[in-house]
Amino acid sequence: MSNAAPAPAIQIRPDGVRLRVRVTPKSRRDEIGPFERLADGNEVLIVRVRAAPAEGEANAAVIALLAAGLGLSRSRIAVVSGPTARVKTLHLQGDADAIVAALPAGVDPAASATSASRSPA
Repeated sequence: MSNAAPAPAIQIRPDGVRLRVRVTPKSRRDEIGPFERLADGNEVLIVRVRAAPAEGEANAAVIALLAAGLGLSRSRIAVVSGPTARVKTLHLQGDADAIVAALPAGVDPAASATSASRSPA
C-alpha cells in the first residue's frame, strides 16, 4: 500500500500538460468529461469513445476526440503511459493555460493545475 498523496488529473509541464484520463471504450457516444476522483483518490478526466479497445482503435479515438475538443492537432497528443489500460496518461503539447481553459468543468482543473508539480519534461 502506498502512502503517496492523491494525484491531480492535470500536471503542467514546460511544453504542455500531462492529463490522466479514464477511458470507456464501446460507449454509446463520444464525449469528454467530467473530471472524477477514483477510489484511490486520484483525479481523472472521463473520456468515452465508441471505438473498441482493439489494435489501438480506442486510443486513436481518444486522441482524435481530445484534439477536436481542445483545438489541438492529433500529432500534439501522445499516450505516455497505460496504452492498454483504461486509466492512461496523455501528454498534450502546447500552451498549458489554453489547454487547461478548454477542459470541461467538474473537479476544478485550475486547482488541479496549481497543485500539480511543475515537473520538467
